[in-house]
Amino acid sequence: MTRKILVVEDEAAIRDMLCLILEQKGFSPEPAADYQQALDLLKEPYPELILLDWMLPGGSGIQLIKQLKQHELTRDIPVIMLTARAEEEDKIRGLDVGADDYITKPFSPKELISRLNAVLRRVAPMAVDEVVEMQGLKLDPATHRVSAHEQALDLGPTEFRLLHFFMTHPERVYSREQLLNNVWGTNVYVEDRTVDVHIRRLRNAIAHAGHDQMIQTVRGAGYRFSTRL
Repeated sequence: MTRKILVVEDEAAIRDMLCLILEQKGFSPEPAADYQQALDLLKEPYPELILLDWMLPGGSGIQLIKQLKQHELTRDIPVIMLTARAEEEDKIRGLDVGADDYITKPFSPKELISRLNAVLRRVAPMAVDEVVEMQGLKLDPATHRVSAHEQALDLGPTEFRLLHFFMTHPERVYSREQLLNNVWGTNVYVEDRTVDVHIRRLRNAIAHAGHDQMIQTVRGAGYRFSTRL
């Protein structure tokens, strides 16, 4: 599964350049030219990260971040603001509203990719390249592919990170707070019940081969990933 990046930029030349840079680095960019188009593209499979301009036709990047944070399925998507607004107060405002990083134009492609990868590592700190396999369920972090008995599965970015964490930390019970810290990151505010939403989505995604039973609810404690039913 190619890593999808939503590119929200109204200037066509800059948007095309960003998409080309991302494609060259193995990402799958999805361009949006205005506020409404960006909202329309926020659907399954959700992007792993959003590159977001401040000033957009139909709204602002700040407004878009606020809207993302209001919904459980999008609030954890990391955002990098990419804007010509270089004043310190603008940067502080962008970060305070929920942006994960703030890059001012002009920028170098190397800096962009470096900071993009840094944000992705921060929101998925357990990311390693080793393939993990348990009872026919196989996850490949390098290619972002998941399969069950050789049949490809389609997981959203948060479900992928959650499954990766579970498969690399089996047989141990994790509270919702621990899962939030390990999968979402300690610097992101997300409600505990968000974990339950993504657990349910992950179970549904891997249910057809019976692997959903490996994600066990431990009453009063949290969740455990186990091959012992």
